[in-house]
Amino acid sequence: MTPLDPALTEPLRNPQTVLAALDFAGVAVFAATGALAAARRGGYDVVVLDVGLPDMDGFAVTASLRAEGNTVPVLMLTARATAADVVHGLNEGADDYLAKPFDFDELVARVRALGRRGGAGPPGVMRAGDIVLDPVRREVTRSGDAVRLTPTEYRLLEVLMRAAGVPVSRAELLQRVWDMTFDPGTTLIDVHVANLRSKLEAGGRPRVIVAVKGVGFCMAVNGS
Repeated sequence: MTPLDPALTEPLRNPQTVLAALDFAGVAVFAATGALAAARRGGYDVVVLDVGLPDMDGFAVTASLRAEGNTVPVLMLTARATAADVVHGLNEGADDYLAKPFDFDELVARVRALGRRGGAGPPGVMRAGDIVLDPVRREVTRSGDAVRLTPTEYRLLEVLMRAAGVPVSRAELLQRVWDMTFDPGTTLIDVHVANLRSKLEAGGRPRVIVAVKGVGFCMAVNGS
């Protein structure tokens, strides 16, 4: 695994503590003070980004990266723990969100989970109605039009398309998309599903991801 960057961070209360914790856990780390410039240079598996950066806040950094097509997974660390802040961060393109104070074991687990994404070799092209997902090119189209997704949105869609027509539980989504075996107690899934829907339904196209009460979500087989 290439080095994980815990800090396109500096204004953590004690960034060296975060670096030391990840290093002790066996995660290769580099610190960077110029968040956006460092992320643009690439070479990272995961970016751990503090919201309270001095020149450009973490929300803006993430939004800029996504606007430029940079798909590196981003974990946000912040003292802003309200639902509105979490939603804002995820809407800007963050893949996960951890509020301070946090347990270092959880931080390490989340960084590793983001870094492990991708798995074994990709399967063939998948289709559900007029939606096509090409795992080799990591491209998604609907009715022939490209749909730009964040890494987490892509993985979420991939999991749902593999089970097209069959409901996928929230617990399974947490495990397969975020590699979590526990419920973080946030709107993590709902925010990403809403964002994915808005992109797939652009231009008034019909809904293809439906909620299954008491279970989770299901990808319609014929979603055109």
